[in-house]
Amino acid sequence: MNDGPALKAAVIGSGNIGTDLMIKMLRSGRGLEIAAMVGIDPASDGLALARRLGVPTTAKGVEGLIALPGFDEIRIVFDATSAGAHVANARALAPYGKHLIDLTPAALGPFVVPAVNLEEHADADDLNMVTCGGQATIPVVAAVARTAPVRYAEIVASIASRSAGPGTRANIDEFTRTTATAIKSVGGAERGKAVIVLNPAEPALIMRDTVFCLVDAPDPQVRGRIAEAVERMVADVSAYVPGYRLKQPVQITTTMNDSVRTLVGERPVTHQVTVLLEVEGAGDYLPAYAGNLDIMTSAALRVGELIAARTPQETR
Repeated sequence: MNDGPALKAAVIGSGNIGTDLMIKMLRSGRGLEIAAMVGIDPASDGLALARRLGVPTTAKGVEGLIALPGFDEIRIVFDATSAGAHVANARALAPYGKHLIDLTPAALGPFVVPAVNLEEHADADDLNMVTCGGQATIPVVAAVARTAPVRYAEIVASIASRSAGPGTRANIDEFTRTTATAIKSVGGAERGKAVIVLNPAEPALIMRDTVFCLVDAPDPQVRGRIAEAVERMVADVSAYVPGYRLKQPVQITTTMNDSVRTLVGERPVTHQVTVLLEVEGAGDYLPAYAGNLDIMTSAALRVGELIAARTPQETR
């Protein structure tokens, strides 16, 4: 990390995700300074908390951010609003040369999953954090694909209904499309599918994810390397998402039934890799069961920290 002044950043969106990200940034100490919290509801809890913590605020959205004193010094803008709002925010901020880190499924810029491809896209103007399900599962797909060809990957993300706010519910279609696309472009699978389940159980359950990969891996040594690769990748993700872990050992089974043949065509597929994950939140602002939100803010913070580390002091 660079010594000296921190890189200044703003958060647009004073809801649960934006507020949790603000708190993580205040605690990080890794080269980022929260310089503005932006919302559209003057009475929101997030803006009230920001004011109590001494963070400059505006309730006038992106236009209010642009009008804030010190806006020129802000280098990174995290967008924790919605897919539609991010399109408008990106357009408004385009003339100002900011790094945008998009926590919505808008997918205007390249998909970024820190443990997989952060270095590849760190210099892009608008980075998309895919989805919570993508951040949790795509690292596993990528780990498998680096070891054996993945013909088909399917992920099922189960989250507590109580952790799915209006923004999440309004973007379910974008979630599935964006995640499925990133399973291929980032994870390396030939085909991908994503499913999200809102679990109404009480008490609320933490995020659980299931990853299925159909692979060509007839060699027993290759199968062993798949399990090792997945375990290493889980360790890499847990370095910035401490509550991310395997629920049980990686399962690799021989398969080629009619349903699999439908998915992959007539080319032979020898094995199914099944990985069960869970994500427990850190409890910074959100409850521990909201691991789906925590993994998004933790991954976005990781991206911001890397951009800060790569930014020379003389240009801050």
